[in-house]
Amino acid sequence: MNKSYLAGLLLLSLPAFSQTNPIKTKVSLAADKIESKVIEWRRDFHEHPELGNNETRTAAIVAKHLQSLGIEVKTGVAMTGVVGILKGGKPGPVVLLRADMDGLPVTERNSLPFASMVRTQYNGQEVGVMHACGHDSHVAILMGVAELLSGMKADLKGTVKFVFQPAEEGSAPGVEGGAELMVKEGVLENPKVDVAFGLHIWAQTEAGKITYRPGGMMAGVNDMQIIVKGRQAHGAAPWASIDPIVVSAQIINSLQTIVSRNLNITENAGVVTIGSIHSGVRSNIIPEQAEMLGTIRSLSADDEKFLISRIRTIATKTAEAAGASVEIKIPYSNHYPVTYNDITLTEKMLPSLEKVAGAENVKLIPAITGAEDFSFFQEKVPGLFFFLGGMSKGMNPKTAPSHHTPDFMIDESSFKLGVKALAGLTLDYMEVK
Repeated sequence: MNKSYLAGLLLLSLPAFSQTNPIKTKVSLAADKIESKVIEWRRDFHEHPELGNNETRTAAIVAKHLQSLGIEVKTGVAMTGVVGILKGGKPGPVVLLRADMDGLPVTERNSLPFASMVRTQYNGQEVGVMHACGHDSHVAILMGVAELLSGMKADLKGTVKFVFQPAEEGSAPGVEGGAELMVKEGVLENPKVDVAFGLHIWAQTEAGKITYRPGGMMAGVNDMQIIVKGRQAHGAAPWASIDPIVVSAQIINSLQTIVSRNLNITENAGVVTIGSIHSGVRSNIIPEQAEMLGTIRSLSADDEKFLISRIRTIATKTAEAAGASVEIKIPYSNHYPVTYNDITLTEKMLPSLEKVAGAENVKLIPAITGAEDFSFFQEKVPGLFFFLGGMSKGMNPKTAPSHHTPDFMIDESSFKLGVKALAGLTLDYMEVK
């Protein structure tokens, strides 16, 4: 069999969204053209970050942009969310694309000309506000995808639902928000969503690369509050007290044995972290109670139940042994399920990611213990969530500023690939559905 015949067979076997497909060429050219806009949008959002459920300025800019494209727009979804619906010229599935909009209570330390100078009150303290997780880039990328796909409306074989989501980082205790509230308010209906795609910029992966994992990719998370109640006394007479600080210290130490001694870490990772402890007002008063706040991470529903059960047992029995009592709230304010990439969908759509980034730049990764409320969409419809590299080439991922830190920084050259990836997934899914 001669080589030219083999080459002809190969070309015939390529999927519709191939290297020679005019739609793919159109997407690539449009992404190139829109890149400067995406960067400009991102810099504006970065300079003007807003905390969860307060993204009013961001939402207004997004809504105005979508309306200018002729996209049907709904605002005020889940407080400050924006949903745009683009109906293609041909029948087909409904594809949801999501970007989160909220910043974090972090004071920026970068010297960028568009660094945030915003300050606000958070948990009773004055803090800086910063896009320290890259949500500004997510919003800008999805705005770019909306502009690109709206320009191909007549060729679209289905409907695209652009979801700009507030409060991914969580809401205040007792306040609903984020993806969970969007689902409750019907964002997956009217029209009914068939599939959901999302991305997250990643500061420890080189720009130009995409990473993914089928199945459980990111951990489920619960936050917790443990209040230890003792008996107050003078600091000079500790025998007259039931010291909640000492009891808290014992609880904290014992909680560390759950992962190291109880969880089968050959199957799944887990995390139990106490991130805050508050008690007392001065040196010579043993206080009446102490409060601890922490986070629990797991990669399966069974592990989640096990970790919570062990935390309750350890905290309760340790306090009882000292004559104290505890109040335990799990979750305290937030719970996210495991971010679970539908295995069949991931296998089907992996070639789309490889075509836009190059197969050598799309890497399978282990699961991570970070969490994402994109998981609430994935509980209801098949979903694929992936990481977009945002680290400048040549940097060491071990020393590159990480997410949720004052020095967090991303390489803007990655945005164009993000636009191509989400657009490519959308168009390919509409072809193969």
